[in-house]
Amino acid sequence: MLKLDFYHTFYIGISQAFLGCFVFLLIDFRKPVAKWRTRWIVSAVLIVGSNLIGLLFLNFWDTYYRAGFFTVTVPYIVVTLWCSQYRDFRAAFSIITGLFVGCIGTANEMLAALLLQHNKYCEYYSFAVRALSFFLMFFILRRFSLTYRQMLHQLNRSWGILCLIPFSAFIAMLYTASYSANSSVIIVLTYGLMIVCSGAYYLMYLFFDRVQKENSARYEARLSALQVSALRSRMEAVKAAEHAIRTERHDLRHRLQTVAELVSRGDKDAALDFLDAAQKRLDEQKEIRWCRPPVLDAVFSSYFDQAQNQGIRVEAAISLPGALPVNEGELAIVLANALENAIHANLELPREQREIRCKMVGTPSIMLELSNPCSKQVTFDDRGLPQAQKKDHGLGVQSIAAFCEKHGAVCQFELTNGWFRLRLVL
Repeated sequence: MLKLDFYHTFYIGISQAFLGCFVFLLIDFRKPVAKWRTRWIVSAVLIVGSNLIGLLFLNFWDTYYRAGFFTVTVPYIVVTLWCSQYRDFRAAFSIITGLFVGCIGTANEMLAALLLQHNKYCEYYSFAVRALSFFLMFFILRRFSLTYRQMLHQLNRSWGILCLIPFSAFIAMLYTASYSANSSVIIVLTYGLMIVCSGAYYLMYLFFDRVQKENSARYEARLSALQVSALRSRMEAVKAAEHAIRTERHDLRHRLQTVAELVSRGDKDAALDFLDAAQKRLDEQKEIRWCRPPVLDAVFSSYFDQAQNQGIRVEAAISLPGALPVNEGELAIVLANALENAIHANLELPREQREIRCKMVGTPSIMLELSNPCSKQVTFDDRGLPQAQKKDHGLGVQSIAAFCEKHGAVCQFELTNGWFRLRLVL
């Protein structure tokens, strides 16, 4: 009897372990990811472990079969919602999808049990089929999990409707497993349902993949447009400076003659004033180089010029090496979004209050602090990102967050004492 209890306890433990892995692959954990991932794993182990101990040593079988949904599934759901970045239908979809994948293993087990029902080792063979199915589904699910997690950030609606697909399959599987598992007709219907739902999942994957490619194409197009625009603006500034220098060089002969005449007359003060005025004109035409990376320098130059043209004071201290640890164009997108948001926030203020402060260094790591006065109250979501006040706004912040997630950077937004600050460490 003890051996039988041990076998069934092991059976349930393996099943719950795989189901936990399925859900784990689909969760987009809260920040910091490592801390919340650890909390989820520890909680899941405690939930499953306590049930297994009850089954093995406390004769918990009757209670488990009647109320296992409340002793395992409900705590799983609560812990997942607690640790997930999203607490809406997106989290529900992750959980139900894990259960649906488990249904595939259960269906294969039912088929093996039906085909081998006269074999004395039928129970063990069917369990092996179940475990092998779970093992293979883990790698299949991992193949699609990256695309899925990316879509969590980009698709904000319709997740409730998508939940109906795996939920229907799960409920149907519960019914067949409880009442009609040994019927060949039910097995055929179950596999038909599994195939339909799997096809729906594949269509969802194709949809997600296409949306991701379109978003990537738009991002690359925007990146190219930004680089071209920034470099064009930089070239125009360089040409203007060169033209001014040529003009000053052309007029230099006349100025030297004027200075010589003033000196010959003994009017040294007038000569010095004349030279000082000429020097100031040259300084005004001097090209400002903000940093060594050309695209970033062009972005800084373009947006700082826009700010100054709008009456926004710019206070900048930038020190970056020529080689960067990330793609220069991607970092340029982050800076462009941040500076554009800062400029828009300043335009809502009187001219005497407009200001942008920018500090950026490249050692020991890339660190950016961008701040501007802010007249409005800003609300932040559970990830610490400022929430958009209008429809189709906030895309710049989402782009910055996506960059940070891709490269493992840390970004912080805050509003203190009327100043909005973005800090980024890469």
